[in-house]
Amino acid sequence: MSEKIRVLLVDDHTLFRSGIKSLLQRNEDFEVVDEAGDGLEGIKRARSLQPDVVLLDLHMPGISGLEAVKVIAEEMPLVRVLMLTVSEDAQDLLEALRAGATGYLLKNIQTDTLVDAIRRAARGESVVSQEMTAKLIQGVRNPPKPEATVLERDRFSPREKDILASLALGESNKEIARRLDLAESTVKIHVQNIFKKLSMSSRVQVALYAVENGFGHPRPQ
Repeated sequence: MSEKIRVLLVDDHTLFRSGIKSLLQRNEDFEVVDEAGDGLEGIKRARSLQPDVVLLDLHMPGISGLEAVKVIAEEMPLVRVLMLTVSEDAQDLLEALRAGATGYLLKNIQTDTLVDAIRRAARGESVVSQEMTAKLIQGVRNPPKPEATVLERDRFSPREKDILASLALGESNKEIARRLDLAESTVKIHVQNIFKKLSMSSRVQVALYAVENGFGHPRPQ
């Protein structure tokens, strides 16, 4: 990406925002376009500024991050929202992703991980903190009936099933390629085919689908 990634910070802790802003300003490919201290102000500034990525806290006074992401995702589909929170609750994770968040990060992540996550989000990739991946799988409630799962599984080739399992674990194309001993370009084609079959465009949506339909555990290699 040749142009700078424009980032909006939304968090009710001023010192935390200042720290993140300082961190991002040390990278030439980021521009912090503004800050907001609550969900309502975050929505207003996202509307006016149309940033590439919004870093959004989950629990804030007034309009919460969850309510804010719903509005941003519905009104501004090209704006990517990364939840940046202390909450390790599986239900918070699932609700945020279903509301339209591109990713879910914990505030204790390493600096390099955050920077990489923002870059990936700006490219439209989904990002979930590694600690939360298992909770994404465990947090899905009310699994489908076995016969429904069988019908869903019949839609995919054996290799696509392997890749769905990897997507359920939040793996990138590069990680999938390494684990399955495939070329990354081959993985990309399989992922695109899966998206087409499901009429989905988000890796987060596909990951949730994979978990809910029993693809959450990769086959032993």
